[in-house]
Amino acid sequence: MTSWEIVSRAFEFVAEEMGVMLKRSAMSPNIRERMDHSCAIVNERGDVVAQAEHIPVHLGSFSIGVKNLLQQVELEDGDMAIVNDPYVSGTHLNDVMVIAPVFRGKLLGYVVNKAHHVDVGGPIPGSLNPYASTLYEEGFVIPPLKLMRNGKLNDDVVRIIRENFKVSDTSLGDLNAQISANLIGIARVKQLVEKYGVTQVVEAWNSSMEYARRLTLTEVARWPKGAGEEEDYLELDRLTRIRVRVEVSDQGVLADFSGTDPQVESPFNAVYGVTFSAVSFVIRSLLRKDVPTNEGFYSVVKVRAPVGSLVNPTKPSAVGGGNVETSQRIADVTFKALSHVMPVPAAGAGTMMNIMMGGLRGRYWAYYETVGGGTGARPDRDGVSAVQVNMTNTLNTPIEIAERQYPLLFTAYRVREGSGGRGRFKGGDGIIRAFKVLDRTRLSVMAERFLVPPWGLLGGGNGKPGRVTIISGKVKREMPSKFSTVLEAGDEVVIETPGGGGLGKEETAGSSS
Repeated sequence: MTSWEIVSRAFEFVAEEMGVMLKRSAMSPNIRERMDHSCAIVNERGDVVAQAEHIPVHLGSFSIGVKNLLQQVELEDGDMAIVNDPYVSGTHLNDVMVIAPVFRGKLLGYVVNKAHHVDVGGPIPGSLNPYASTLYEEGFVIPPLKLMRNGKLNDDVVRIIRENFKVSDTSLGDLNAQISANLIGIARVKQLVEKYGVTQVVEAWNSSMEYARRLTLTEVARWPKGAGEEEDYLELDRLTRIRVRVEVSDQGVLADFSGTDPQVESPFNAVYGVTFSAVSFVIRSLLRKDVPTNEGFYSVVKVRAPVGSLVNPTKPSAVGGGNVETSQRIADVTFKALSHVMPVPAAGAGTMMNIMMGGLRGRYWAYYETVGGGTGARPDRDGVSAVQVNMTNTLNTPIEIAERQYPLLFTAYRVREGSGGRGRFKGGDGIIRAFKVLDRTRLSVMAERFLVPPWGLLGGGNGKPGRVTIISGKVKREMPSKFSTVLEAGDEVVIETPGGGGLGKEETAGSSS
């Protein structure tokens, strides 16, 4: 291993250590237990030089969001900036981004993290409003502001958060964890600069990015050349189309979303950072080599997304569900388009199955959870059951933690057997997760794949679609994929997530392989 590789790997571990600090310091189960956060290090231009293996939809957006932020805020030594405006940060309002510069005589770069705050205001607990038509109905928008000046916390920003985030004590605890993560990142970067020197560190960053670019191009050069075009659908008031043409060449991969439907008056628009993240995830997951995921890799991925479309809306279109649901469909359709060029997996569950709850129990409480599903069958083996799929990489909230902190009693948590699509290789099965509420509770759900099931490939069967059932006494209600309702104490919610699609025709008895 050459010296630049040693230095470069060290910075990847710095990003990982930042994530450990953030997780251990956070107050909300969503970050402390589910690890819904991501960390990275960028150079003075905002290029990603190292990132931890955290949340795909966060990571790809750093390449977009940091550059956007740096155009609006100039940071001095000891400063930190905060933003959650999706049209700057590149995801959705719940993802609060905090960035800090690293100086060693001169500006070297920045440490940055994103964390999903369980509630950032707005009318719905969890701030993911199924009925939002604009950004302003989703939550409180924080433009790029200085959170810290010369090492001192900006009390004005803290007061604004305290008065607008519904579980503000928890949110401010999580924000302190983000600050701590950046402080440990700054300290570790400075230690490495002290050890190796500024010149060698910068050279290592540049060498790592160039290496990632060359290795990615070398790997893509081994793929069959050509283009595939496909479309897939979101289940909104009508089936809404996402169309993409993916072209593979020696220069890299181009995804063109021309033909995608216009932006909608609902929260399922995906800002450009989300679209870029989803396409980047697909390309990264198909590379067989261990490619450093930095700006060198990202430079090989090109995305054309028409302004004013579902995958690149204009402000103030609502975008909360674009981050969590449309991102999944973008990944699905990108895989499907590439299936015309090379072997890819069938569709996975295709939804994060977002569950948001909250209410008053002495004081306000808010709960957020995503429920995993089945992955699609792979070209040479079955899919995986009961895992988070594609654009999310979170854990679940342990039942013991959820029951201790919220008025919930879980009644089921198991694999949804038989929900994966059939085929030569079977799709992974989804999950059944059920609970009763112990107090009057506002429940909101944002999900997909209730009507259009996860597709199979090459003759493989589709996965079973998702389903949510509410049981009130002897009355059962089958719910749509997007809704908000009030539950009374004792009501039970049964969540069934989709299985993945199968791949290849199922072999019958007596057939030979």
